[in-house]
Parts: sequence; structure tokens; C-alpha cells
Amino acid sequence: MEGCIFCRIANDQSPAQMEYQDDDVVVFWDMQPLAPVHLLIVPKRHIASLADCTDAELDLLGHMALVAVKVACDKGLAQDGYRVVINQGNHGGQIIEHLHMHLLGGAPLGNIVTTEQKTELS
Repeated sequence: MEGCIFCRIANDQSPAQMEYQDDDVVVFWDMQPLAPVHLLIVPKRHIASLADCTDAELDLLGHMALVAVKVACDKGLAQDGYRVVINQGNHGGQIIEHLHMHLLGGAPLGNIVTTEQKTELS
């Protein structure tokens, strides 16, 4: 899609610090990291958001998740853990309208669910 920064990065038209790429995805460092390791897993094909995915994207979404695992292992995050996030829409924190996963790790990230909520869920 014209004007999309992630499309430009995926097509080598804008610079990014690449960590991995294959025929379907690119993985590069977030320019505004929220953790010591903050990488973005981005499909090369433009899909605006998770809400725009259909059954046709099942393989791609699975591939993105497995790439996240591979890159997390390559960066030494597997033992201590890491977080994989997809932000959806404005209220979900999505800033760039191109589907992407955030891979965060390298330090304790804190809980999303409070201790009280966790007790209630147990």
C-alpha cells in the first residue's frame, strides 16, 4: 500500500535494522523500544489489521507466531520468557495500519493481569 512505512521497509524502500526475513515476513527493531529487545514481525503483504484477517491468513498468522519463537530463541529470550503482542485498532494501541506483532523481552515486563485478577481466575 502506498505510503505505508511497513510496506516500504518490507520492500527495501526505507531503512530498518533487520533481524530476519523470508518470503512472507520481515523482522526488524522497533524505533521506539519498550523493552531491551523490541522487534516487529511484519508480513510483507499489506494487511491493515488483525480484524482484516480471514481464513486466507491462517498460514501467515501461524508463520508469524513461529518466526516470533525462532527470533526469541535466537536473541536468547527463550529461557527467561518474552511477550508477543498484536495491537488491534485505536483502543488496542495500534499506531501503524499494517498488521504486525511486537516481540518484547530482555527484562521483566510485568503482569498484564493484576495479582488479584490472577487469583480470581485460578
